Order: sequence, then C-alpha cells, then structure tokens
Amino acid sequence: MHIHSPRTSLQRAATVLALLAAGMVTANAMTIREMRALEKTEKQGATYTDYYLVGVMEGAIEAHTQDVRNGAKPSICLNGRRLEPSMAKNLYTTELKRNADLYEADMPVQLVLTNALTTVYPC
Repeated sequence: MHIHSPRTSLQRAATVLALLAAGMVTANAMTIREMRALEKTEKQGATYTDYYLVGVMEGAIEAHTQDVRNGAKPSICLNGRRLEPSMAKNLYTTELKRNADLYEADMPVQLVLTNALTTVYPC
C-alpha cells in the first residue's frame, strides 16, 4: 500500500490544474471579466486563478519558443533571469495596472500575460 503525503498530493493537483489551464488557453481562453468573477464567486477562486495564470504563463513561453524555432523574431528574452511560477500573478496584475486604459474586460488573460512578459523580459 502506497500512502501519498498531503504535500505530494497537493503538488500533483497543482500540476494537473496547471496542465488543464494550459489546455484551456488554446481551447477557450478566459477573459479578464471571467477571471475576476471566478476569483470573487468561487470558494477557492483565487487559488484556481493563480494556477490558471501559471499555465497561461508557461503556455505563452512555450508558444513563443516554438515561434522563434520556426523563424519568428524573439520578443521575450529571459537572458538567464529566472521566471518562477510564483511570478505569474504579479506579472498579470502589474501589467493590468500599468496599462489599465488599454485592456477591456472581454480581452483574454493570455494577452495581458504575454504583454507583461514582453515588457519585463524584452529582447
């Protein structure tokens, strides 16, 4: 009998949620309005949105990397700097505050996070 520790189970759940969130980005991107509503109405809404943002961030980096491999000009350059999952929420909220007049509630969260990454990690 194999017993899972709460930490292992939590890590596994986080991984699954991140993968689901990454898949949702391509299938049905969440809008800014939907994300705000989820944060406010669901019991664990803030936790869900944090995991979603991590998935969106990782998906944006992977999509960018693939585009560069296919010949596109790089627009996100980490240059050896760390990009941690815990940074996703801060990148998102900072970009929304920095360009509040640019974003409308029906725009996808992915757009905001991709713009944040190109601003914070320019080439």
